[in-house]
Amino acid sequence: MPADIRQLLLAAFEVEHREHVTAIRAALGSATPDWNDVFRRAHSLKGAARAVDLPPVEAVAHRLETLFEQVRTGARPLDRASANAVHLALDRIESYVAGLQDGAGPDMPADALSALGQCLGLPGETPEAAPTVAASSEPKPASAPAPAAPSLAPKAEPPAAPASPPEPAESGAAILRVPGEAVEALARASHDLTSTLAAQAPAAEGLARLARLARDLRAGAEALAARSDADGPELRSLAARLGGFAREAAELSRRQAAATSAVEGAAFRVRAEAERLALVPAETVFGPLARSIRETAREQGRDVDLDLRGLDLPVERGLLQALKDPLLHALRNALSHGWQSPEIRCAAGKPEALALGLEVAVRGARLQVTVHDDGPGPDLLRIEATARARGLLSPGEAADPETLLRLVFEPGFSTSESVDTLSGRGYGLSVAADAARQLLGSVRLEPREPAGTALVFSLPLSAARRSLLLVEAAGRTYALPGGAVERLLRLDRAGLPLAMGRTMLRVGDGAAAASLPVTDLAEILGQAANAADQDPAILTAVLLRAGGGRLALGVDRLHDVRALLVLPAPAFGADPGLIAGTAVLPGDVPVLVLDPEGLAARAAASSAGLPAGTMAQAPRSTTAPRAAARATILVVDDSITTRTLEKGILEAAGYRVVVCVDGQDALDRLRAEIEPVNLVLADVEMPRLDGFGLLKALRADPRFARLPTILMTSRGDAADVSRGLDLGADAYLTKQKFDQRQLLDTIGQLL
Repeated sequence: MPADIRQLLLAAFEVEHREHVTAIRAALGSATPDWNDVFRRAHSLKGAARAVDLPPVEAVAHRLETLFEQVRTGARPLDRASANAVHLALDRIESYVAGLQDGAGPDMPADALSALGQCLGLPGETPEAAPTVAASSEPKPASAPAPAAPSLAPKAEPPAAPASPPEPAESGAAILRVPGEAVEALARASHDLTSTLAAQAPAAEGLARLARLARDLRAGAEALAARSDADGPELRSLAARLGGFAREAAELSRRQAAATSAVEGAAFRVRAEAERLALVPAETVFGPLARSIRETAREQGRDVDLDLRGLDLPVERGLLQALKDPLLHALRNALSHGWQSPEIRCAAGKPEALALGLEVAVRGARLQVTVHDDGPGPDLLRIEATARARGLLSPGEAADPETLLRLVFEPGFSTSESVDTLSGRGYGLSVAADAARQLLGSVRLEPREPAGTALVFSLPLSAARRSLLLVEAAGRTYALPGGAVERLLRLDRAGLPLAMGRTMLRVGDGAAAASLPVTDLAEILGQAANAADQDPAILTAVLLRAGGGRLALGVDRLHDVRALLVLPAPAFGADPGLIAGTAVLPGDVPVLVLDPEGLAARAAASSAGLPAGTMAQAPRSTTAPRAAARATILVVDDSITTRTLEKGILEAAGYRVVVCVDGQDALDRLRAEIEPVNLVLADVEMPRLDGFGLLKALRADPRFARLPTILMTSRGDAADVSRGLDLGADAYLTKQKFDQRQLLDTIGQLL
């Protein structure tokens, strides 16, 4: 077999064997194992080992298959001794595959084959001197009492569904092994692609400006031709050519905008997938800890049941790697301090085997990793004596249990009477405390009920490296999470429309196009904008995805994209609604990491840059309350800029919006009952049918007599307000004093 092909097969086998081993272990820990599936997996493991020419693995898998065949057919139960042998065999297979180099593996210890052979009653097999591995805590047949051999087994655990699995757990889905460095390189490349595409954004705007210039020149040439008889033919010919140029430029602009939008969308999806791959199941890093602690237990001759939970939870790889060594120290510490002789455990009403556990879970915004045992629990008297002997407590100083349990993390602190391979030097818990501090988290030791000890790590999920976009506003540098950035924009301000004093940004193309108001980052943060920092001709903005919508964020400058360690937000001086954390740039320069959700909420609720609003409101509508979430609002205005601004504000607040160009258009749409409408927001001055006429028609129709309606107009005199309210308007707003916060509040009250 060619070497390159065998390497590919070995890479596939490494993934496949892990899947089979994990499934077999899970079945052994189940109260109702599917022995047919277990047998098939052992058979498949044997066949896969034969296919890649790994005879030691094939031999062990063959004996596993034979054992499971007997259990499957009822010829024998899987007693504790047999389960011990199975776990030993699985550990040996994993160790062998992990040690493969250039297709050759290390020597396979003979103990696994011997233990399985003894269980199967094969001639010539003798018990191994080393302790065997325990079965899981499954029901044992009364006819097969469990021997007192040391054991180590995973317990049964209901499968936990991860909140955000790194890969879909679909039947038959292909699983590929990808180096972590490749994933990180992909993430960097995806951000480089986004930055490069941002430089192409002005191309469509430039083509659009050329088209407008050509149309203006054509109009000028035609005007000159009309006034000049002699040069008329030439000027008309020039005007025709300019018209053709304008059409070509407009078409190129349209195509460029569509292509840019499509490519940017694809780049966004690539970046999101790359960042998703950076999260890996905790099992990929913590899984080998179980094999290590099982081997240690065998060496020590100690009887242990191992309980692993939450290892399918996706966590950032760097965070897992930082915890790997401290957790190994903690597990060894628990094995040492938690172990008691079987006689003592039985006298205390405990099973003979020490229960040792590792659990990974998310609690709120924090990752919690717990190592626990059901041993004797913390010996507070011995801890206090050790602390006084080391001078950590003065002779007359009283110490409560909480204080004593904090002292055990001091370097060199140990209550062991002697030093052995597991403990005694006093650095296991110190290593755990150092790791927690470096990750901006905490660790604590606490007693468990009814017996035992728990070592609990509590770490911020944000304490990991994240891709951040650095921007500048009001002379300060801020960071935005890279995963929320959709587009980087540099646009000619002269070509952008205005609505109610707010610059509007057109996003998307065709039916998916939308207009968004641009909100300055400095204004959201309450900072005074510095005109010297802004380019008066160019708008620099970031298009963010937040809250299921989009936010156009104006900034002074765009810097670069960096992978930085994101730390928790400072405990003081930070708005928790806006600040997601902090990062430190080279040179120990701190920057605040902004929360896109908080920015979007503040932008939607703020009236920054707009005059204070006033509102005249009629008595409360008798319309039955409706859930505001996803309510449909009909916006009626003949001004495209006004209705697109209103549409953007309402969609950012979570409403579904339908627009009409005048009162007659709105009335026809409502009468056609195209969709249910929960509220109407209408201008007053419109062609064909104005807002007053629309309101009068609605109140005359029994279907719409109770439909909440808000009138908005540039005419704010008392007579108009009174007329609108008399006709049945639920609220009357003036555009000169428009305040989007009051608009949203009013709509919220009416719905």
